[in-house]
Amino acid sequence: MDYLAYFQAYTNTYGELNRLKNLYPEALDVPGIKGLVIGTRPDCMPDDLLDYLESLSKKTFILIEYGIESTLDRTLKFINRGHDHACTEDAVRRTAARGIPTGVHLILGLPGESNADFILHADILSTLPIQTIKLHQLQLIKGTKLAAQVASDPSLVHIPEPSEYVETVCDFLEHLRPDIAVERFVSQSPPELLIAPNWGLKNYEFTHLVLKCLARRGSMQGRSYVLNLISTKSL
Repeated sequence: MDYLAYFQAYTNTYGELNRLKNLYPEALDVPGIKGLVIGTRPDCMPDDLLDYLESLSKKTFILIEYGIESTLDRTLKFINRGHDHACTEDAVRRTAARGIPTGVHLILGLPGESNADFILHADILSTLPIQTIKLHQLQLIKGTKLAAQVASDPSLVHIPEPSEYVETVCDFLEHLRPDIAVERFVSQSPPELLIAPNWGLKNYEFTHLVLKCLARRGSMQGRSYVLNLISTKSL
């Protein structure tokens, strides 16, 4: 079995170019490693680094994953993300233009966002040249500003039950372009740090619930996307 080295935690393009040029090949030199997955932020991808990653991608597999969290500027401002959606689109398009596979991470359930907003996320992301997406449920983590805000105003966020979140994910999937690979539906924070939601479900168990929901609906990923595409072309 071969492996991809995953630069996952934190912002893995935030550093001096020469240092990064040493780190990535070091991972590729490990026996069995056949490529890299690099997690980062859309505001931390300068052109000179993209030049290097483009040259590297001609020799080995490279996937860039951008943590975008939301497509709505009001949300990004509220959570003090430090970039807007235009920055996301710019980074994704510049990366894809180099022929580098590109993915995004998105949080469903951020303060002030509704189910209609979640569907809007799917519609917007379907217009971008991405190949993968990872979904995360909103998690309240001890010691964070959001946890303190919710402690003083519990109405700030809605913590769904697993069954409700499954329906939300299926709504999202129906509007998502069908060729985008969905690599996860939920994430898991360390139990000692997690305030909520504490669902007690493994990733594979949640995937099973999503598949059951789609089967019950007689639906699939991209159903609404394709129907809207057909409707638009018929005008």
